Amino acid sequence: MVCGHAGTGKTSLAKRLIGPLARATGEPFCLLDKDTLYGRTSAATLSALGQDPHDRDSPLFLHHLRDPEYQGLLDTARENLALGVSVLVVAPLSREARERRLTDRAWLGVDADVKVAAVWVRCDEATAQHRIVARAHPDDAWKLAHWDDYRQRRIDPVGAALDALIAFDTTSPTDADYDALLQRLASL
Repeated sequence: MVCGHAGTGKTSLAKRLIGPLARATGEPFCLLDKDTLYGRTSAATLSALGQDPHDRDSPLFLHHLRDPEYQGLLDTARENLALGVSVLVVAPLSREARERRLTDRAWLGVDADVKVAAVWVRCDEATAQHRIVARAHPDDAWKLAHWDDYRQRRIDPVGAALDALIAFDTTSPTDADYDALLQRLASL
């Protein structure tokens, strides 16, 4: 899993890793990005309910759509794994990181033979905000308009919550940093 907050570079990191990881392990991989899989459905659902279709921070989304999106994402990952296809799952999963679920096999619903790794992608706040502004995606409008509120929800796992995660900082990584991460994941 590749997880972290908006603007940290989760999807970019996963796209950079997927080909080299498949070559290094000799295994087929697929990329499962939560926003790609569920973004249009969530927008249509929010719109049908009279809400802003891009507000992924609304109470309605957070209380009724967020968890089913994640459950569907994990269901899709398990189906691919059952077919012998490895997966890179991309989603924020911040609550799950804080609750130490990202490597919990029972919560994930995977057998002991499945290799599990969770990369927590982080960068400094200014870099994340700059990236969010630059990509100009409508789903980020609330975050930008309410940055002080949003930034309070940004967590950086520490202590026991970080123990099972592979932390990767995308503020200004070098090729050597990417190579080290690739080697760590490929050696699982």
